[in-house]
Amino acid sequence: MKDKIAIQGIKGSFHHQVALEYFQENVQVDECLSFEALVDSLLNNDSQQAVMAIENSISGSIIPNYALIDKNNLHIIGEYYLDIVQNLMVLKGQNLQEIQEVHSHPMALLQCMDYLKSQPQIKLVEDKDTAETARRIHQNQLKNIAAIGSKVAAEMYDLEIITPEIQTVNNNMTRFFIISKEKVNLNKEEINKASIKFELDDTPGSLATVLNVMTNCKLNLTKIQSMPIIETPFQYSFFVDVVFEKYKHYEKACKILEIMTNHFKVLGEYKNKKQ
Repeated sequence: MKDKIAIQGIKGSFHHQVALEYFQENVQVDECLSFEALVDSLLNNDSQQAVMAIENSISGSIIPNYALIDKNNLHIIGEYYLDIVQNLMVLKGQNLQEIQEVHSHPMALLQCMDYLKSQPQIKLVEDKDTAETARRIHQNQLKNIAAIGSKVAAEMYDLEIITPEIQTVNNNMTRFFIISKEKVNLNKEEINKASIKFELDDTPGSLATVLNVMTNCKLNLTKIQSMPIIETPFQYSFFVDVVFEKYKHYEKACKILEIMTNHFKVLGEYKNKKQ
């Protein structure tokens, strides 16, 4: 029996597209309309793995998702980068002048803001999911309302793309984590990237010292994201991604950082999939 993959959104969403491309088969998906529901799907064993967006090259990190992974002790077992092409789609037979509102996920609206500003007559309405909006327009035959989403969503829900590729930046890429409830043990020779988390005392140079350790251990820091610790004002957790050529260099760095930092935690070890 195939593993079920939890996705944020429904079939036709970018999460669904990643699931199809990453697992390279006709996957079974558990459609979740929020990232919290996606996490619950894993914790309740309704799915065995999940696809979770973590950052976009235009709009930046989805910070709450780092906290969801950490808080629920989930494991990052892989990553995938997807080129995001956003299209304006409507019921067939309508034209741009008839559109009064565009409904989409806030991230999608943000990614297309330059185009949307050029159409001031269209009201922007935030929604939970791009593909779900497309499906609702189709099911309810909603006129004068457009959705933003993928070509796959337009085809799946029989909508017409009236303006293709409306994203502000053509090189618009989203990074997704593949996560699971259980740790997956890869061969160390395959692992060349890791996501870690730690906390630091509020002392001068503490972060610089940590970064020096990473440099000395031949780690390339590709991402650092700070997050406030709610219980202790002006204290921060740091979520860091590193890539490396040899696992032993990363292993050495972890042993040092475990001593130097507070609450050091490995969120995942996996293979770098950047295209």
